[in-house]
This record gives sequence, C-alpha cells and structure tokens, in this order.
Amino acid sequence: MSDSLVEEIGSNLSFGGQQLRYRHHSNILNCDMTFSIYLPPQAKQAPVPVLYWLSGLTCSDENFVTKAGAQQHAAEYGIAIVCPDTSPRGEGVPDDEESAYDFGLGAGFYINATEQPWATHYQMYDYVVEELPALINAEFPVDGSKVAISGHSMGGHGALTVALKNPERYCSVSAFSPICSPINCPWGQKALSKYIGDESQGHWNSQDTVELVKAADDQLKQSMPVLIDQGDADNFLAEQLNTQLLIDTAEQVGFPIQIRFQSGYDHSYFFIASLIGEHIRFHSNYLR
Repeated sequence: MSDSLVEEIGSNLSFGGQQLRYRHHSNILNCDMTFSIYLPPQAKQAPVPVLYWLSGLTCSDENFVTKAGAQQHAAEYGIAIVCPDTSPRGEGVPDDEESAYDFGLGAGFYINATEQPWATHYQMYDYVVEELPALINAEFPVDGSKVAISGHSMGGHGALTVALKNPERYCSVSAFSPICSPINCPWGQKALSKYIGDESQGHWNSQDTVELVKAADDQLKQSMPVLIDQGDADNFLAEQLNTQLLIDTAEQVGFPIQIRFQSGYDHSYFFIASLIGEHIRFHSNYLR
C-alpha cells in the first residue's frame, strides 16, 4: 500500500479484519479529509467488493464505524466498507452562520455547491462519486467493479441519488431513514437554496430521489436493486423524510423499490445496528 496519497491515523483489529482511518488531501474539496475503511480478513488473499456508507447530519466518518456493528457482517460476507466524512472541514471552510446542525460543517448533502462561499469547498457529490473511489481503488485491495452504496438520513438521500444517477457504477443501493424528497422538506430546501441557489423546482429535481424515480427509464428500473428501511417511530418521518411520497411514486411508475416500515424503531443508530446485517447480506447478493 502506498504512503504517498494517504496517511494512516487509526488502526484496530476487528473480526479478523482491519478497521482503519486515514487522512488525505482532497483536490476536489480543497481541504484535508478523513475517511474510515474496514478491510475484512478476505482482503488479505484477494481484492474484495466494497460498500460505501454515507452518514447523516452532524456525523463524521466515525459514527458508523463505532455504532453500527457492521464489521462482523462485513467480515462474514467479505466486503470492505468505506465511510467518508459528511462535509469538507478545516481552516477556511465556511459553516452555517448560526452554526446550525443542518447546514455547513457535517451537512454537505452529497451535492456539488454552485453558490459562493460554498462552491469552493462543498463538492461532496464529486468527492463521493469520483475522487474518493479512485483513491480507494488505487490504495486498497478492493474490486472497483463490485461496488454498492448505502447511507442514513442525509446519507440515505446521498446514496439513493448517487446510485440512481450512476447505475453503471453501483451494483445495489440501500438506505436507512432517507430524506426521500429534499425539495419537499425543510432540511432539503435550506440546503438546496444555499448550496445551489433558489429557483423553481427544475434545477433541484436532480438532487431528489422522488424526482429521479419519476424520471427513471425501464433499464434503470430493472437493473438497480433498492432496499429502504424506515422506522415508524422516527420523529423526523412526517416533516422531513417523505417516505410515503417515495412509495407512492415508485408504485405509480413501476419502479420495484423494496421499502419496509419497521415497527417501533426511531432515527438512531440503534435502528441501524439492528438491521445492518440484513443490508450487508442484501448487497452481498449483487456484489458476487
């Protein structure tokens, strides 16, 4: 493994594999970034499939690593898991004027900002789709042709939109409690208006899972496996997530998305930890 592009800043043995953390300079984001990667024991013998996990508001690359309990399942199925940070960070990277949790640092929304001062650093879509995978493929024993993506809340929005816009790159996609329609909720409307500018919906539609499902062609509907789990006790469900809107839209256009409501579960990592094994097994079916 080359030392020229990444600097190791953490290493732990976990279920026979390695939970690692790295720092690197991102040319796309114009700042230093951290990411975490779990390499299952199978990676010692040959390149393994890789699952990208996109975390939610206020998170870093470490929340999933320490709370989801995914390493055991990743070791069982022989899948690497890459966890990027949720926004650019560091000196000179702008934040929300009021340090609100739902915009700025920790809230990059996995889109490319076009408005200043955000555009200089907030290019999270290109980072997740282009720059970070190129780095991972070059530096680690992963099979870049066997890639899946998943995420939670803001990261669920990110995973779904990234996969639907790049079906040639991903074998499958899943999400926990995703923001299904940013154009129709306060979190999304704030982020989109600031990052890419106010306008009548057309410019925003490419950042919205519901709108991407509406526009999906038959090939995409047949080729992209989608699994979504949503807790019915989630306190953000009614105002922010728009799960039912996605269900209705998928039914109307004939997109076979598997969306499951889970009784009693909330928006927390307790929910993710309870079902992450099922999601990793789901992805393993398409990463062979």
